[in-house]
Amino acid sequence: MGMESIFRVGQPIMFGMLVVFAIIEMCISAWVTAKYNSRGDAPNSGVRARVRYILFCSIWTIVFGSGYLVVFLVAATSFLASIASHFLFLAVTWILWLAAAAAITQTLGGSLNCSTQTFFVYCGQLSAIEGFAWLIWVLLTFALVAVLIRGISSAKQGDGYSGALVDA
Repeated sequence: MGMESIFRVGQPIMFGMLVVFAIIEMCISAWVTAKYNSRGDAPNSGVRARVRYILFCSIWTIVFGSGYLVVFLVAATSFLASIASHFLFLAVTWILWLAAAAAITQTLGGSLNCSTQTFFVYCGQLSAIEGFAWLIWVLLTFALVAVLIRGISSAKQGDGYSGALVDA
């Protein structure tokens, strides 16, 4: 199986998984944000801000990840489906999710044991937010490495970085 066929099959699967997990993350973080806003029971402003930031990252990933998925399926040789465009989107999104996952992990003290702690309201939801944030970051890492490998092979072939992930 050549690199092109791997990308032809793998890109929709990877971006589909990213979008699905971002939708799950968005739902959980939107629910927690709504509860914090309506009840005012956030443990502190830092937790509330980090959950809102994760909500932003989720929406960012859903909108742009869906866009890249559609463009890849409809116009695989366009500039938006190019190696450079994918790399730029994945790199920015990777940085956003690394910051989000690290921030919520630091805020929660590394991990939460919901059976022993009493400080954090919605402990299970916060643990899920943390776990999905790291999961999305790992998926983005794999996608970014794959696009880098494709970019290097494209440059070695003389096509440059603005070439398509797959040939028409």
